[in-house]
Amino acid sequence: MFDQQPNVACITSKKVITGAPVLVATHYEDDHSWAFLDGAEFDPVNAMVVAMSTVLELHPELHELAPMVQPGWSASRVGIGHPWEVQRDHWEPDDA
Repeated sequence: MFDQQPNVACITSKKVITGAPVLVATHYEDDHSWAFLDGAEFDPVNAMVVAMSTVLELHPELHELAPMVQPGWSASRVGIGHPWEVQRDHWEPDDA
């Protein structure tokens, strides 16, 4: 079970909402929010903020990430059916 309520906002892309697979999931450490992206270079023009439940309904396989990806960690995979690789995030400070 995710540590956020289903109606909490998450970051995603238009491609994910229209059916592209989620290949990268990030669980942010600062506010425990999530991003579910398709693995392409992030383009803010295509970014969307939606209820987390919207993405989970479209991509129910993402429920398996809830216990695997702790705040401050991300998971990635090369495609649907491939295993997730979980790694600790190392963010650079904004003033670097």
